[in-house]
Amino acid sequence: MSPSRFEIIEACVFDAYGTLFDVNSAVASLRDRVGPQHGALSAAWRVRQLEYTWLRSLMKSHVDFWQLTADALWVSLREFSLDRENLHEELMQAYLHLAAFPEVRRVLALLRQAGLRCAILTNGSPMMIESAVANAGIGDYIEQQLSVESVGIYKPDARVYQLAVDRLGVSAERIAFLSSNAWDAAGAAHFGFAVAWVNRYSQPPERLPGTPAASLSTLDELPPLLGIC
Repeated sequence: MSPSRFEIIEACVFDAYGTLFDVNSAVASLRDRVGPQHGALSAAWRVRQLEYTWLRSLMKSHVDFWQLTADALWVSLREFSLDRENLHEELMQAYLHLAAFPEVRRVLALLRQAGLRCAILTNGSPMMIESAVANAGIGDYIEQQLSVESVGIYKPDARVYQLAVDRLGVSAERIAFLSSNAWDAAGAAHFGFAVAWVNRYSQPPERLPGTPAASLSTLDELPPLLGIC
């Protein structure tokens, strides 16, 4: 951990899915409808969703995250023989109302009280992130909701991270970037952000270019890292 990287921070930029919002809460909200395979379905949907972002970026065949998420779910439902009537639509609507992790609102409030600027930088489409933020009731704490749709390619392309620098007018080294996704944390660190990897599930670090300056268990550890008591 390199606390010194966080002594000059002016803004905190958060990944959305898995960092602020629990991606498993969509399927969990319909677990009775899905049945005993709900956990496996949720995991497969998430993996395929991420794989599609990378594959479409490499193929130079971009669609927004809503379409991509729908495509990933379509295949995942069939993988588990769960292609029941209306289930795809019900799960997609549930994805618009993901639950925020318990500490999110409290931590964002502390950061704003300390005078730090807060933004979201996400693969999600503007419609998706607006819905998630409104559902979680955290809109008052978020200065900007930045979507990859502005550049038409997914993370970890450097053009995505540059969005935060350009839109906030803050240099990369003065931005703390928070992500629970190890590959995203590596990509953001490689770009030049001061990255704190929110390792919610005690995963091993990836062997990729870019090393996070800190590793947290939850966002509750962020304020002390920034010198906020």
